[in-house]
Amino acid sequence: MRLIQTINQFDVRMFLACVNTRHQQQLCRLAFAISKSGDGYTQLFLPLALYALGLHSSEIFVASVATGFAVWLPLYWMLKNTCRRKRPPAAIPQFNAAIIASDEFSFPSGHTAAAFLLATLAVLCFGAVASVLFLWAVAVGASRVVLGVHFPTDTFAGAGLGIALAHVAHSLVIG
Repeated sequence: MRLIQTINQFDVRMFLACVNTRHQQQLCRLAFAISKSGDGYTQLFLPLALYALGLHSSEIFVASVATGFAVWLPLYWMLKNTCRRKRPPAAIPQFNAAIIASDEFSFPSGHTAAAFLLATLAVLCFGAVASVLFLWAVAVGASRVVLGVHFPTDTFAGAGLGIALAHVAHSLVIG
């Protein structure tokens, strides 16, 4: 239990360093736009657009994305409601987030998991050309911390979850 407390204390210090900057207002504006891009529309429209363009491997990509998100959603909700980690505004007195989160708990970050799931599947299906999506996925995770709705470890766990599930989904699809 002491290890968990030590990690949590470090996590809170890292979080406060991220949200207590001189340029917080400007960062929040940018973070809001990036966070919105991780709301799920990208995860829906990118696979459909690539399929519509008839790109090689787009059928595998669409099937992998569908499989990945079918596994991700129940697992994500189970983890969120089992861990029940309070979001920063509920865990840190006098702290107010820049946005209101859509649910009560913060671990793991769903936006980050979904972004890394999509980015990893894109690389698995299309190769290194799709690796630019990892920059977007990292930005989505960082935006959730900057907006004050996740601790850094929530986003690290989300990234790990998304990457792992991408590999599972891709393996299931390609057999």
